Formats: sequence, structure tokens, C-alpha cells
Amino acid sequence: MNPTPKTWRLRFELPDSPGALARVTIRLAARDCNVLALSAIPVPGGVVDELVVTTGPGVLPADLVEEIRAEGARAVGITRADVRDLVDGPAAALRAASAAMTDPAALAEALRSVLGADWVRALAEPPAEDGNTAHLLASDGVTVVARRAWTPFTEVELTRARALAELVGATGASAPTGTVTGDGMAVVIRAGQPSDEGAVAALHGRCSKRSLFARYHAGVSALPRRWLHRLLAPPRGTALVAQCADRVVAIGQLIRTSAPEVAEVSVLVEDEWQRRGIGAALLVQLARAARADGHRELVAWCLPEETGFQRAAERAGLAFSTRREDGAVRVSIAVRGSVEGRGSVADGDAGTGLASAGERGALPGRGAAEAVRRTRTA
Repeated sequence: MNPTPKTWRLRFELPDSPGALARVTIRLAARDCNVLALSAIPVPGGVVDELVVTTGPGVLPADLVEEIRAEGARAVGITRADVRDLVDGPAAALRAASAAMTDPAALAEALRSVLGADWVRALAEPPAEDGNTAHLLASDGVTVVARRAWTPFTEVELTRARALAELVGATGASAPTGTVTGDGMAVVIRAGQPSDEGAVAALHGRCSKRSLFARYHAGVSALPRRWLHRLLAPPRGTALVAQCADRVVAIGQLIRTSAPEVAEVSVLVEDEWQRRGIGAALLVQLARAARADGHRELVAWCLPEETGFQRAAERAGLAFSTRREDGAVRVSIAVRGSVEGRGSVADGDAGTGLASAGERGALPGRGAAEAVRRTRTA
């Protein structure tokens, strides 16, 4: 099967001549391409045209760009599209605003949807702005940043997104969320901080050997300080902690991989708090963060005898599939669309340490096993 996507979104600037856009569509029709949507976006000095097309057999993205450039187009950008996303800009903005007002923690996801961005993140040290990187709002030392590599943002898009960000507030992109377990315990899920190192070390100290082995796929007794820092501030990802009163009872990580659409996920829940819905609640928030970061798939690696991660994903309302690979179970979670949350937190998790997310060579994966062995012999 040819994995090349069949639906594409193109943006380009045409010379101001009568019939130029019509000639582009005629060229695409000659390639057996069907134009699903057409829009003109105002920019200083003119407009940018956008087309969403489905391609005929054997037509590659480079072929589409070649046909458009043949009519004198410049600044051509192309990216994969999905027919389910064919919603006009104002309607998409209203839908995103409704979602973000209902749950401020969904702001980053809502902004990414409005902008069609690769990712939206709340950063303490934002990169410099350029045509493809925009600062949407800054507050309390946090800047909401959007990035789209395939084509620059337009002022119309940024104005719409900044209005939404101001409506909800910058802190909404990284706002903590709360949940209540079936036995009435209130738990807060929030971003991990370097100041949590002591609490996370204590969490590991309270976990059983079985839970730690399920998480790291290796025997772990105590974590080196450098591991604690990487758990809470992963260089290519996000860490969330679940906290009850002053005690961290679980930690989850989302790690970007070399494949832009795939991230790897891990969850560790303290034994006393297992089967109380904490793992499911963490997975819901990690899936939300993945969508805001532009990922479509989460991958976790589980030991064959452990099913806690799959059950937590099911109770979180996340569609997943499994397969055996390299002696472990690879769990793939589809994070496209919204999390429906079919089960309540009170349903509880089933399992022990849940899962190890394993980008080989990164701390949150099976590569951690070798690091454990080196630490023991050091």
C-alpha cells in the first residue's frame, strides 16, 4: 500500500492577472486532482490563495508544486490535510474558543487547531519570532508560542489566535487540572518542575520493585539526581505529575521522537494509588498535550504480562492497538481528535507501574535499563 497522503493543503501567491487561479485549477484537474476547498486570505499588498486538493493516482506533492509554479506562483507551501478538518476559519475559531472556555487547559490544543500550527507550547524561554514562529500571549513569565514550518502565519490568522489567547489567558496553556478519585481524594495534575525532584525521588522510594520494573524494564532501587532532572524536564518533551496534598503520587512523560507525528509516553503510579484512576487521568492530559504538540500517535512499551496501561487507556477513552515487538508489547494510541473520556476516573486503573515509553537511548525507555546497569557498576 502506498502510504503517501492523498489530501493536501497548498498556499501560494499568484501574479495579479485575470484567470491565473482558474488556470491553476485546470492544471490540477488535468492531473486528476479534485479541489475540495478554495479560499483567499488577505495579506499586505494582496491575497494568499489556499487550496485543499485530493490527488489522482501517482501524483506526488512535488507534482502539485510544479503545476502551481508553472502559472507563476511564488511562496508555495504544502502540507498534509484531512477532509475532516475542512471547516471555515471563523467556525473553527468559535469551536476552539468554546472548548478553551470550558477547559482552560485545552488552550494550546485550541490554538493549534485555529492556526493549523505544527505545535503550540507555553514556554518560559521562547524562541525569537519570525514568519513561521509567533508569540501569541505573554503573562506571568510564560509565553504562548506557535510554530508552523510549511507556510508563514498571516496577520488574519494571528489576530484571530491572539484574541482567543487573551480571552482564556496565557496560563491556560499549562493550567493544572483536578480530578477526584472514587474514594473522594482530590488530585491535581500539573506540569512537573525542577523543584519536584525530592517529591519524585520519594515517589520512587514508595513504589514496589514490580512497579519500577514495569516502568523501567530493569531493576531500579534509587534514581541518580541527573535522572530526576531529566524525568521532570525532558529535553524533548513534557512531564506531568499527579499530586495529592504535598505528595506526588504519579508521574507521566511525553517524549518527541524522530518521527514528528509520533511521541512516546510513560506513566508511573505509586502502588497505593493504583486502580484509582490516576493513570487514566494522566493519559488524558498527556494525549491533550500530544495533540497541541502536533502528534497523532502515542507509543508505549509494556511488559507482556502487564496490562495496566492498556486498561488505563481504555478507561480514558483512548483508542489503541497492540502488537508484540522485541519481546515487549507496543501500545499505539491514536490521539487525533478530542478525548471523549468514556470512563470516569472513579473506574480506576488496573495494573502496576503501567508502562515504559521507550525511545531507544532516551531515559523514559527501554534504553534506561542499560543506564541502570551502568549506574550499579559505577
